[in-house]
Amino acid sequence: MTATRLIVWRHGNTDWNAGHRVQGQTDVPLNDLGRQQAVDAAELLVRLRPGVLVASDLIRASDTAAALAALTGLPVSYDERLRERHFGAWQGLTMTEVAEQRPAEYARWKAGESAIGGDVESLDDLGKRVAEGLQAAADLVPDGGTVIVATHGAAARQGVGHLLGWQSEQLRTLRALQNCHWAELSHDGSRGWQLAAYNVGPFSDRPVPPPV
Repeated sequence: MTATRLIVWRHGNTDWNAGHRVQGQTDVPLNDLGRQQAVDAAELLVRLRPGVLVASDLIRASDTAAALAALTGLPVSYDERLRERHFGAWQGLTMTEVAEQRPAEYARWKAGESAIGGDVESLDDLGKRVAEGLQAAADLVPDGGTVIVATHGAAARQGVGHLLGWQSEQLRTLRALQNCHWAELSHDGSRGWQLAAYNVGPFSDRPVPPPV
C-alpha cells in the first residue's frame, strides 16, 4: 500500500516573531523576510508535487501557502482548526513582559504544563484541535498523494504530536520548527502515522524564534 504524505509547514517570519512578541491568534502579516522565506521554501516544496494545499486562515499562514499556490496552480483551502494556540492575555506582549507581568503562568509554560492560566488554550486542546485539522487535510488526498498544510509553530508541534500519539514528555524533546520549515509525516493502513522528517527547510542555520 502506498503511503499518504503530509507536510506540516510553519509560516514565514513576522515582525512579532522578530521581536519575540506573542502572536497567538492575533492576525499579524508576514514581513519582507517572511515573504521571501515563503518563496524560497515554495521552490523546494513544489518538487514534492502536492495534490492539495490547506492553510490556517490567519494571514501569515495563508500568505505563506499562497507562495506555493502560485507555483502549483492549486487553490488553497482554509481551516480555522489550524490556527495558532490562543494565548489569551499573553497576546501582544513580549516574552520578557510575560515573564515580568505573569510570572506564575510563565513558569508553568516553561515547565511544559498543559494548562497555564491567563485564558491561554491548553496544550491538550490545541493538540486535539490541530490534529483534527491535519487529519481532515490528509483525507483530501488519495493513498500515495501529498498534502501540504501551512500552520504555526506551537500548533504544528502539538498537532503532529497528537497525530503520532506521543506523550507530552516525548513531545517536549522536539525543537520548535523554524519559520518556513516543515515536518513530514507518512500514513498507511498498517503502520498509521509516522514521522519521516522534521525541521526541514532552506534556512537551517538561522536562529529559532519562539513558536508563539
